[in-house]
Amino acid sequence: MSDAKIRGSCLCGAIRYEAGPATGPMGHCHCETCRKAHGAAFSTTLRVPRASFRWLSGEEQLRSFESSPGKQRRFCGRCGSHLVAGWEDQDQLILRAGCIDGDPGARPAVHIWTSHKAAWYDIDAELPALAEGAPRRSGGASR
Repeated sequence: MSDAKIRGSCLCGAIRYEAGPATGPMGHCHCETCRKAHGAAFSTTLRVPRASFRWLSGEEQLRSFESSPGKQRRFCGRCGSHLVAGWEDQDQLILRAGCIDGDPGARPAVHIWTSHKAAWYDIDAELPALAEGAPRRSGGASR
């Protein structure tokens, strides 16, 4: 993975951010909440330290949704692009890779929450597939 800063923005360009570098592998999350939030078979994600993340513009356009206890999903109130998510008690944020501008220096390495995958989607066998997510530091599984 690259040590370079990662920049991203929403579809309408109102919100821009900077973060990084990434702290773990890029992955495809198949959990039901990611599928519903993104209207897709999975959401590709990348984790960054919360301390390295900052909004560059448009923070007043942000909206959020608590999809599970303590986990906020943040999106643009104008265009609906999902940008980041995270548990308030964790030191990392989850970037939604579809909103990353340019090359983040990482490539997908794993499928997670495949126990929730869309019945109509066949997972590419080239990457490892986990029935659930990677364990969080404070216990429980992440999604």
